[in-house]
This record gives sequence, structure tokens and C-alpha cells, in this order.
Amino acid sequence: MNTQEILTLAKTIIDSGKSRDEKLHDICSLLDREVDVFDWTGFYLASETEERMLELGPYVGEETDHTRIPYGTGICGQAAETLDTFVVQDVSKAGNYLACSVDVKSEIVVPIMKEDIFIGELDIDSHTLNAITPELKKLCEDICTELSRIF
Repeated sequence: MNTQEILTLAKTIIDSGKSRDEKLHDICSLLDREVDVFDWTGFYLASETEERMLELGPYVGEETDHTRIPYGTGICGQAAETLDTFVVQDVSKAGNYLACSVDVKSEIVVPIMKEDIFIGELDIDSHTLNAITPELKKLCEDICTELSRIF
């Protein structure tokens, strides 16, 4: 399945009558199933009770100890603070990386914005070095743009 077909399926999920968390989980499942190099796919959402804190949302993959991440900490926290997409092709060379698993080699984190307000982010880990192609980066960013409609 190519990235355009994946995006079309993601839009169908987003437009479904399911709850927000079910939609987020279904997006994780779609990406995990259709993109071979995606090994952990999940969402971190801006805390509704604590400023500058991310809280783990729906995900697919191994359990993680990182259920809460302060803004600025790790790749996820950096993306929340700067509101930029982060692509790390070799996490062993990242200075501010929170190791989730020794198997993780690369990562992408894409912020989700609604009317210029940070809502959360899509976080994807890969067990493959240099896994995040420009096409996969665009796919993730396009999905996050679409996801802003459900917040």
C-alpha cells in the first residue's frame, strides 16, 4: 500500500463515528500494519491538568515506561516545545533522546496543532536506521493535519 492509500484510509478512520481515542488507536494500528519500518506507533497528548506535560495516549507496540514526558525532554518533549517535526535517523547520535528500547534506531515525532495550539503529537519508533523517508515524513504530517479536526 502506498502512502496516498494509507492517508485515504486514515481519513476514513478520522471521519468514522468512533470516539477520539478509538480513532487514534486505529490510526496507530493502520500505520503499524502498513509501514514495515514502524515498530512502535503512538500518541502523546498535552496534559489537561498539568502545564508543559505530555501524557501517553493510544499506542500500538511494546509497553513503555514513558507515560508522562515534560516539554523539552527527549525528542517528544522537544517537538512539544518547538512545535516542529523531529526526524532522528540514528537515535544513538541524539543528545536529548529518551531510550524506550535498545532496539529503537530511528524516530519521528509530529506535532498536532489546532488553531495554532499544541494538542499532542504522533510518535513513531523504528528498529531500522534511517527509516524515515521524506514520503513517510509527509504521510505522518498529513495525518496529523487531518487529526486536528477531532480535537
